[in-house]
Amino acid sequence: MQPKHDPRLGDVESDASSPKQHSLLRLAGSLLVEVSLPKLLAAWLLLIGLPGLLLGAAPIAASIWLGEVFGKVMAFQAEIWSVVVLAALVAVALFSSRRLFRLAEHSFWSLNALAVQPVYAACREALRQLVEGRVAPGSRSLPVLRSAAAAVAGLAICGVALLALVEVWPATRFVGDLVLLHAPRGLALAAFANSAALLSAYVAVASLAWATADATMDQPHDLANFDAPPDGPVWRIVHLSDIHVVGERYGFRIESGRSGPRGNERLQRVFDALEALHAKEPLHAILITGDVTDAGLSTEWAEFFDFLARHPALADLVAIAPGNHDLNIVDRGNPARLDLPMSPVKRLRKLRVLAALDAVQGERARVVDQAVGRLGASLASTLAPHDGAITSFMDAGRPVFSKELSELWTRVFPLALAPERDDGLGVILLNSNAETHFSFTNALGMISWEQSRAIDAIMAHYPGAYWVVGLHHHVVEYLRRAKAISERIGTALINGTWFVRRLQSLAGRVVVMHGHRHIDWVGECGGLRIVSAPSPVMTRPDGGPPHFYVQRLAVGADRRLKLLAPERVELAVPVSA
Repeated sequence: MQPKHDPRLGDVESDASSPKQHSLLRLAGSLLVEVSLPKLLAAWLLLIGLPGLLLGAAPIAASIWLGEVFGKVMAFQAEIWSVVVLAALVAVALFSSRRLFRLAEHSFWSLNALAVQPVYAACREALRQLVEGRVAPGSRSLPVLRSAAAAVAGLAICGVALLALVEVWPATRFVGDLVLLHAPRGLALAAFANSAALLSAYVAVASLAWATADATMDQPHDLANFDAPPDGPVWRIVHLSDIHVVGERYGFRIESGRSGPRGNERLQRVFDALEALHAKEPLHAILITGDVTDAGLSTEWAEFFDFLARHPALADLVAIAPGNHDLNIVDRGNPARLDLPMSPVKRLRKLRVLAALDAVQGERARVVDQAVGRLGASLASTLAPHDGAITSFMDAGRPVFSKELSELWTRVFPLALAPERDDGLGVILLNSNAETHFSFTNALGMISWEQSRAIDAIMAHYPGAYWVVGLHHHVVEYLRRAKAISERIGTALINGTWFVRRLQSLAGRVVVMHGHRHIDWVGECGGLRIVSAPSPVMTRPDGGPPHFYVQRLAVGADRRLKLLAPERVELAVPVSA
């Protein structure tokens, strides 16, 4: 039986959530139609309104408190309670400093993700798109023009922010007294004016800082040549990314709609090829740099585990870093859906990832003990005391505000798969996902200061070892011409320039591998080798067969990690698959 309109091939509904099937204008239109206005209002209130009010009110409250306390001290009327309160505040601050720092850092980068980076990146990449269209490919002037575009974008945004600051400044009030507390409306207006002024000032300074960092950093460039094979062992690392496992036999992936492959047939061919490669010559590791699943659903993780169960020899080699599709997709069928900050679904997706990481690499991966700054216990041992709470939450979705589970996700990253010997090759797995609550902005990424600091602790623990640093998001926008500006904006790390600078001192010991953009690219930035993996299951823009690479690494006579020519593995897949 062959239906005239074969449902296995999909239809227009399969394209609904695919951004590649629609223009930005159409996506914005569907967003306005589909978005839940009550949830959007609540999200803005919780994520922007309330923090803005607190930010603006903080200097007023501080001035009132300091005025009262120090006024009494100066008048020699200091009472014992003020000393006790001050001591208690200091004790609370010291006790909760790590949690407060994490909260402040996430809020800081959320502000950048919301107010600075998208606007700055859009302006910068629009200028670069305009410039690159008028310059011959490979022109020596291109890196200079790219740096200039970053500088001009920063200056432009700084100017707009300063104009906003001048406009709102007359309404600000940073110093107050107790009388102001009896006029809540005036206090709220002053607080919001203060918040707007502080944010405008920050955007002005931050845009200049971002532009300076981009303009002065070495521009990324294609790797000129792979290193020659030295004497000694060669490590073979299979680099997979964006395998987007779906939970239905004929399921279509979000990003490709019906134009992409159906089901998991291509992934099965990937595993079959890996079995043959491993049987011919043992592989060192199979690194999957995120987007293991298409939307972080339990059915998708179940399909992935079925693949591993059918290939036990490969399962022990797999190392996974989480991707944005594993965590930040609220609804596969509707990019306008959003989660409220207190929604249990966001935490549920995180717990699914933790459970998967535990099952795949729990005994092999080790967690950094942030309290002492050194490599600690295995992931399995770290998660074991929380098994009951995890099971309870996954069964019932409560308690939403569990302190035990809220800190667990942050504590486990980065993960380190230790080298077999002191001068061997290990793998560091980072969580590069920004905290987002909106499917439309799910692609944002960042690396926290704590993760960066933990990398130093891992390096110190194995001073003679070499490392593959695996994360999902690309660390820089590549020196590659794009057809549309939408391909260039909002998907690199928010703090990618800072992260590259942090890793530059380790350039001889690490190679960075990532996915996210489905781009096949190997290059350098500031001396740091960077490898981007294509998706072995998505349809290639040029229509060629899907493929993946076995990356080959070795240590040279100069004791630096070398990147050798990789093995390209093409998958002979029927067009319909």
